Amino acid sequence: MDVRSLYAAQKYAASLPAMEPDATQKPSLQGSFAQAAQDFVGTLREAEQTAQQNMAGDADPHALVEALAQSELAVETVVAVRNKVVEAYQEILRMPV
Repeated sequence: MDVRSLYAAQKYAASLPAMEPDATQKPSLQGSFAQAAQDFVGTLREAEQTAQQNMAGDADPHALVEALAQSELAVETVVAVRNKVVEAYQEILRMPV
């Protein structure tokens, strides 16, 4: 074994822990989806509150446009995720048993 391959093996062994996920900070899939759903609902509620304040004349029109843009982006993201889930489910149904 020459010096270069020994050095490469040592560097690989040293960097191996960096490639493995940290077990103490391992988020669950259910928790991730729950947090995403809560963020989505929060975004829609904020947009609704801003729209109501604007109708009452208490909100800045710029804040309304910003809130509506954020809610539109959130809805488009949720629809895209839903479409991917449905597509994956349909692909599973097409698999031969």
